[in-house]
Amino acid sequence: MATGMKKVMVIGYPGSGKSTFSRALHQKTGIPLHYLDMMYWNADKTTVEKSVFVGRLATVLDTDAWIIDGNYGATMEMRMQACDTVFFLDYPHGVCLDGIRARRGKAREDMPWIETGEDAEFLDFIKSYGEKQRPGVLALIEKYTDKNVIIFKNREQADAFLNGEIL
Repeated sequence: MATGMKKVMVIGYPGSGKSTFSRALHQKTGIPLHYLDMMYWNADKTTVEKSVFVGRLATVLDTDAWIIDGNYGATMEMRMQACDTVFFLDYPHGVCLDGIRARRGKAREDMPWIETGEDAEFLDFIKSYGEKQRPGVLALIEKYTDKNVIIFKNREQADAFLNGEIL
């Protein structure tokens, strides 16, 4: 495990396994885990007010140690400024689409509802993530050179890290 890791961002394509990786990292390190989706969404698929979301996030950021799972571009720089470590799950979109399909119909601790149907708009977002969101994420990573950044290109790399086999 990376030493000195206390404030951790886990970001990446939707469906890449951010929450699964974050849970495993939490289990290995004992660092408290927080899901942005749980801060942002209500169980009825409505969102909280932006001020409520940012307030919830600020409360977490103000603690001594955390793992925060999720993208949410509007708050990514806020988290980047506060973190010491960034994990970016930079997988091919096909892997992530498979991840979305595999979790359908399953209860998850990182979401306040069970995904049951296929959301065409969300699938299009995943397909375009590499072209539209990824460049901004990489630019933000490059801006904060003082951070410990670990980029995984596939699930095997992430698993190897968690098993202490790399880094």
